[in-house]
Amino acid sequence: MQWNNKYVYPKSTRSILQGSRHYSVNNENLPSVTTILKATESEEKKAKLAQWRDRVGHKQAEIISKEATSRGSSMHDYLEKFLLGKLNLDLLGDNSREKMMAEQIIENGLRNKLNEIWGCEATLYYPGKYAGSADLVGVYENHQSIIDYKQGNKERRDEWNEDYYLQLAAYSLAHDKVYSSNINQGVILFCTKDNVFQRFLIEGERLKDYQNKFLEKVEQ
Repeated sequence: MQWNNKYVYPKSTRSILQGSRHYSVNNENLPSVTTILKATESEEKKAKLAQWRDRVGHKQAEIISKEATSRGSSMHDYLEKFLLGKLNLDLLGDNSREKMMAEQIIENGLRNKLNEIWGCEATLYYPGKYAGSADLVGVYENHQSIIDYKQGNKERRDEWNEDYYLQLAAYSLAHDKVYSSNINQGVILFCTKDNVFQRFLIEGERLKDYQNKFLEKVEQ
């Protein structure tokens, strides 16, 4: 794993406009990738989420969601500090679960696989369309790649990753547009709260299909 600062990623500020997250980049206010995905999600997906909330109870659903968000933030923070060489084990406090999850991703998903690091938490934008923050950009197993870390309560199936793949597709399009790169792979490094690691790859024609699907959502 070595740093190669070949691209300069822009500074950005986040704001909430009409209840949705936007990024201010290069004097443009652009909707975030997640805002676009939320605004265009299917009625079926909305119904499934509503059913889950009804099943577990709205109060419990809120608790589960907040726990997942906190756990994900701590895990991301650990991984970012690791890649930046700023990991201070004395400052990690009691986040032992998040630490173990992050270490699963490091050992199984990054070590001996990540060739070059171009950026962490890199702001990426497609001029006039959207913006977002990619967990990791670089060369992964010799492919120019966008890499995202994910976590959850249980193991995942490939077909559950639709939004994750759209997110990777959006970031790859934006990077190629602004930097004339050739991002040809998206990587999801996933760990459950019980330390089960999974990796999902999207590349080639499948990545292009998701890029087209995301652009349709932008227009929508």
